[in-house]
Amino acid sequence: MSTITTPPPATKAPIANTLTTGILPKPVPWILLGVCWLIVGAVFGILLAAGVNDSFNIIGAIFFGTVLWVIVNYIVSRSYEGARPAMNRFVTSLVSLAFLVALLPLISLLFTTISNGIPRFDLSFFSGSMRNVVGEGGGALHAIVGTLEITGMATLISVPVGLLTAIYLVEYGRGHLARGITFLVDVMTGIPSIVAGLFAFAFFALILNQPGIRFGFGGAVALSVLMIPVVVRSSEEMLKLVPNELREASYALGVPKWLTIVKVVLPTSIAGITTGVMLAISRVIGETAPLLIIAGFTQSMNYNLFNERMMTLPVFVYTQYANQGIPAEAYIDRAWAGALTLVVIVMLLNLIARIVAKVFSPKLGR
Repeated sequence: MSTITTPPPATKAPIANTLTTGILPKPVPWILLGVCWLIVGAVFGILLAAGVNDSFNIIGAIFFGTVLWVIVNYIVSRSYEGARPAMNRFVTSLVSLAFLVALLPLISLLFTTISNGIPRFDLSFFSGSMRNVVGEGGGALHAIVGTLEITGMATLISVPVGLLTAIYLVEYGRGHLARGITFLVDVMTGIPSIVAGLFAFAFFALILNQPGIRFGFGGAVALSVLMIPVVVRSSEEMLKLVPNELREASYALGVPKWLTIVKVVLPTSIAGITTGVMLAISRVIGETAPLLIIAGFTQSMNYNLFNERMMTLPVFVYTQYANQGIPAEAYIDRAWAGALTLVVIVMLLNLIARIVAKVFSPKLGR
């Protein structure tokens, strides 16, 4: 009688440790980065306590901490993974370092603006003007209103002109006229902002026969001269990205060309066009020279674009910093608060543009 032997139960494979198998765990590079930042930050803190530095340099701490991380990451990877994986991580670390270097000016700008602008970023700054204010106190409500009105009017002028020009160049433009328009748009892109202000000042001074004219609508015209080429180039590129198959399908159904543009081309490219318009607004909302020439500056509220001088945030920042009184700290604080307000407005406009682009962009099925 033969006996049936049962095979021994299968044993579970032992769990391999990634350090012993020559592969670093994914969190290790990030942990090393944090440790390097802490080490360099501690060194900068010691220098600050010793009186070598006047303030803590967060940008220098991030930069030198990242440089230290590149070296430490390579050494650790070479110890556990070998030469070739270590070289791969080293090159990846260099790319990350280059990306960080590109971001450092933005980080420094935001950190400096926020840290210096917060002390006057209060309710009184947004509810009052500088009328009859000498020294401390006052606000920038007149400048905020002027910036929103002038930039809004410039947008109303620039977007229809720029978008229609882009549609003509992409859908209809052929021959010498289209090439001439493209050349002029490229030339206008490089026009200095002060030239736009001088153009608007000379134009309205001659038309209205007022040599010393200053009003908000002139500032909007000057900004529109700077906005139109940006809107044209960005909208043109977005319209070119629309596949020709969509146009041909619409034409095959008997839809006329103008209706194809309105119902097919524009809805397909609306997200990119909106982004381009926001880029154009961000390009001109911080301009100082043209507004200083044609819009002027005032310490009082002015809601009328077509009458008298109108203050804007860039001019407000400039005048507060250039014409300091007593105490000087009050003027500098107002200048930084105005700069921070300008940054917040640009951020909100870009956020609104993203929401609009997401809502109105075509919904694609799977």
